[in-house]
Amino acid sequence: MRVLGIETSCDETAVAVVEDGRSILSNLISSQAHLYGAFLEDPALELPLVVMLVSGGHTMLVAMEGHGRYRLLGQTIDDAAGEAFDKVARFLGLDYPGGPAIDALAVEGDPKAADFPRSMLAEGYDFSFSGLKTAVITHVRKHPDQAVADVAASFQEAVVDVLVAKARRAARDVGARGLCLAGGVAANSRLRERALDACIEDGLQAFVPNPAMCTDNAAMVAAAGWWRLRADGPSSLGTGADPNLRLPLLG
Repeated sequence: MRVLGIETSCDETAVAVVEDGRSILSNLISSQAHLYGAFLEDPALELPLVVMLVSGGHTMLVAMEGHGRYRLLGQTIDDAAGEAFDKVARFLGLDYPGGPAIDALAVEGDPKAADFPRSMLAEGYDFSFSGLKTAVITHVRKHPDQAVADVAASFQEAVVDVLVAKARRAARDVGARGLCLAGGVAANSRLRERALDACIEDGLQAFVPNPAMCTDNAAMVAAAGWWRLRADGPSSLGTGADPNLRLPLLG
């Protein structure tokens, strides 16, 4: 008996065919930025775009110059933004996943209550959130009586400041027509609000996905597959798996 297995956790999609529960006939792994969720909701998006992919595993700025034509502008050098949200939320005693918990609590807090660092704000397009996470922990230990909502709001504002500033600069520098958010953290209400405001100010087309399309879902995988099939044709089931597969970047 041959069984088809499909695995779609985090940012990867995998498919395998196993015979009699013991013999692997095929095992394929593919990684694809959440960005194709955008084209499901707004097929009229004009290229080139700057895509800000912000999730638990990635924080990336990608210039999308065409379907299948990407240029990586910057990425995190340590913790991804979503990972920082989860770690800070856990330290503050909030529920998992940390992103929605901090987002909900921050509405009640003062984003200027604590002066947290904006790491690498003016340094290229790469990101770093590990130091911010440490700064939050140190601050709370020194000020144990400060309202948790104020800490959450201040932390969230520090993350959003860096994300929006770098995305705006990237869009300007590459001559993008629009800015697209993608990934689980794109559901964050403050990030969505600030990104939309920035696009209005800069004259950019903005795409902020429906929250349901921000997290891992099969629809975006199918959309990406359609574009890949149209460009490259079908792949053999014997194609080898590459656990380190990355976006097909331009030279």
